Amino acid sequence: MDLSTRYMGLRLAGPLVPSAGPLSKDLDNIRQMEDAGAGAVVLWSLFEEQIEHEAQEIEYYLQYGADRFAESLTYFPGELDYTLSPDDYLHHISKAKRAVGIPVIASLNGVSSSGWAGYARKMEQAGADALELNVHYIPALPRLPGPDVESAYLSVLDTVKSGVSIPVAMKLSPYFSSPGNMMLRLAEAGADALVLFNRFYQPDFDLDELTVKPTLELSTPFEMRLPLRWIAIMHGQVAASLAATTGIHTGLDVAKVLLAGADVAMMCSALLRHGIDHLKAVRSELEQFMEQKGYESVEQMKGVLSQRRCAEPAAFERANYMKALNAYGPTATFE
Repeated sequence: MDLSTRYMGLRLAGPLVPSAGPLSKDLDNIRQMEDAGAGAVVLWSLFEEQIEHEAQEIEYYLQYGADRFAESLTYFPGELDYTLSPDDYLHHISKAKRAVGIPVIASLNGVSSSGWAGYARKMEQAGADALELNVHYIPALPRLPGPDVESAYLSVLDTVKSGVSIPVAMKLSPYFSSPGNMMLRLAEAGADALVLFNRFYQPDFDLDELTVKPTLELSTPFEMRLPLRWIAIMHGQVAASLAATTGIHTGLDVAKVLLAGADVAMMCSALLRHGIDHLKAVRSELEQFMEQKGYESVEQMKGVLSQRRCAEPAAFERANYMKALNAYGPTATFE
């Protein structure tokens, strides 16, 4: 059985990829990921605030950014910590490359294009096989036009792509007026992969203290349905590789996103909850599914359930919508 897959030009031994998160800060964890069946690993994010830490920018992003984003919360427990400097990150890339044989993907997290290009080149020089750009942009100004938001993503991509020769992935949120069009534009602008989707964390209110407080909850399998849908829509529509992330917890979840058309399945919450060796169980369940269904390779599975196989995707979406609503009633049962 051949589990190998190709992701933004990189040949991976399997489709399981630990996504950016705190586990990758430890070299032993990365070695364990490889031993457990990871095809590649995305390192935790280097934040724009670490690269250009002007006082006003730090204050702004701490108040309006760090409390809303998964990786920000893992890095900023309450106040900015620079014990892990940008140089430390570069050294970690080099050490990780020496420690494992799987591709090591560096991650940059920010909102502006300034300062990214230089460190992207340094990450490439340190040995990163690819870069993942994690653009954290929440348009909180009501008068900010949608095209300006889209331009921010395209600007970041252009800045980084112009300075490196390794593949570049864009990790996106689903909050565009036309997500499919944005994906097409990014792919046409040179994105080698699209990672669907970013998981933004919403703040809550503390009614006792009357303050806004950050919240961090691990994903659930239900959340996989949004990336699953859009990967099924975009498979065959873009030249870029597609990665599914958010809500992937089991081997059957991996099978679903591959059948939708994903090239890799990225996992974080499941590994935080169950440990890195959970990858072994996921891989085993995926292999069992493939054997039961007669699939001999991951490539054979890709896109089998995508909308590319449907003559009229819009009509298909509408029919599924009506079917779901009509199925619900007093006697309907759902697992």
